[in-house]
Amino acid sequence: MPNIDVLDMQGKKVGSMELSEEIFAAPINVPAMHLVVRSILANQRQGTQSALTRGMVRGGGRKIYRQKGTGQARHHGNRAPQFRHGGVVFAPQPRDYVIKVPKKIRRLAFKSALSSKLSAGEIIVVDKLELSEGKTRLMADALKKLGATRKALVVLPERDENVVRATANLAEAATTYVNTLNVYDILNAGKLVVSKAAVDAIQEVYA
Repeated sequence: MPNIDVLDMQGKKVGSMELSEEIFAAPINVPAMHLVVRSILANQRQGTQSALTRGMVRGGGRKIYRQKGTGQARHHGNRAPQFRHGGVVFAPQPRDYVIKVPKKIRRLAFKSALSSKLSAGEIIVVDKLELSEGKTRLMADALKKLGATRKALVVLPERDENVVRATANLAEAATTYVNTLNVYDILNAGKLVVSKAAVDAIQEVYA
């Protein structure tokens, strides 16, 4: 089973913990991660864009000039796409962009993402993620000591108001919870700063 050092908020080692081999040392399945990331990004699209085709544009029923003898191109109505106020070719219509992914593939991608992060040395386990008050300076100092100054994702087992408030103003950090953590967030993060309680919760859910 893989082991990882457990640090305190000062960046000092205070112990170590064993990680589940099934979750943090799983075979890395790139196609599964790619599919799940595509699904997450596609599902965020509203799909409300809409434009009018030439059949939907009002007006343009009369032929604009006779067929022959004018020396100009043949036209019917003035609502064709090449005219001003004309319709749009292949106009986008409201649609659903949702990509459905089977549960087994989602779990496989989640384990692959965590395993890839651990193998890259980009997971930092902290014994307790606590702040005395919700000050940005305190969180910035803690992340600097932990070596997570770029695109840090702080994973909490449950909402901690001080940590959330202190992280909110940091451009290179964000917070999430075990029950909302997804493959895109994991892969998009530079470093995962995870509390020991959060690691236990992840292993309990996905083992």
